[in-house]
Amino acid sequence: MQTSASSPVQIEIRRLTENDAQDFYLLRLEALEREPQAFGASPDEHRAMTIEAIAKRLAAGSGDRNFVLGAIARDHLVGMAGFFQDEGAKSRHKGRIWGVYVTEEWRGEGIAHVLLSEIIERARAKPELEQLLLAVAAGQEAAKRLYESLGFEVYGREPRAIKIGSTYVDEELMALRLR
Repeated sequence: MQTSASSPVQIEIRRLTENDAQDFYLLRLEALEREPQAFGASPDEHRAMTIEAIAKRLAAGSGDRNFVLGAIARDHLVGMAGFFQDEGAKSRHKGRIWGVYVTEEWRGEGIAHVLLSEIIERARAKPELEQLLLAVAAGQEAAKRLYESLGFEVYGREPRAIKIGSTYVDEELMALRLR
């Protein structure tokens, strides 16, 4: 359990399971609708997924190579961050962070920092994992500052990484070396 700096509310950080599929579905949909430039998936693609399919994915992530962490406050899922480790023989030294989102009501409480710190801690415990990668949409300055505060550095930029209608969004590619 964590207590945020500016709020006495207890925040539970834990791995999401198949029992969290409905809550994950709703929070992910909120993220895709409210921050379309920040995510590669569209709300329509997400709506096409069934709760059962999401439950299977969350259950399949029962190992430490693929999981989603959730932040629960007042019995509600208010934040999330996903992780997966590449599986190929030449790329399993890399892990990727995806889907970082905190509801607007809970932003500024340090929840994303705690979620990411937990992922980094779990990654450091894996001796074969040497670096974490993520992408942040150009213009998402608060997110970029957060990632930099945790030690991530920009190593490149993908122009036109996301296309929303006729609008393109570049992504900055960031890495954190663990060893």
